[in-house]
Amino acid sequence: MAAPTRTPRSCWIEEGLRALAAGGPDAVRIEPLAKALGVTRGGFYWHFEDRGALLEEMLDTWERRSIDEVLERVEREGGDPRDKVRRAGMLTFSGALLPIDLAIRDWSRRDEAVAARLRRVDNRRMEYLRSLIGTFTRDPDDVEARSLLAFSLAIGNHFIAADHGARSRRDVLDLAMRHLEAPAP
Repeated sequence: MAAPTRTPRSCWIEEGLRALAAGGPDAVRIEPLAKALGVTRGGFYWHFEDRGALLEEMLDTWERRSIDEVLERVEREGGDPRDKVRRAGMLTFSGALLPIDLAIRDWSRRDEAVAARLRRVDNRRMEYLRSLIGTFTRDPDDVEARSLLAFSLAIGNHFIAADHGARSRRDVLDLAMRHLEAPAP
């Protein structure tokens, strides 16, 4: 008789991240995750002590993907600093990572530990932006302002429903980035 197959830990984390993106942390429940995976909830406890342990692993996975893996890929693919700024934004707020990021931002409003983790992640993102933007403007105030504007644009764009006349959203975003990336006066 063959040994029972266990659902890998990574599957529980992935399903938890999907649930988080769709409904926030309250949607991350063991029974619905097990049902979505087509397994019993007993398998969950082979990998995690409790729901809190799963939530921590999910946050670790999000942090690794949205910072370490994004920055590693941006650096590996190279290009000038302006290319890197754009690529980092596109990867960080991609269709796969954006819903998780937004759910974590919402969650952080109610959970101090999540807020601290989000602050750490955002600080690393801002530090990377500063390092890139600092290559085309040396004024520290200008670097800080442009970094904040670029980061705000990347996040805020997803909350703005305004039309732009004859321009597409993509056109307006490109125009905004060109302003942010322009050489210092």
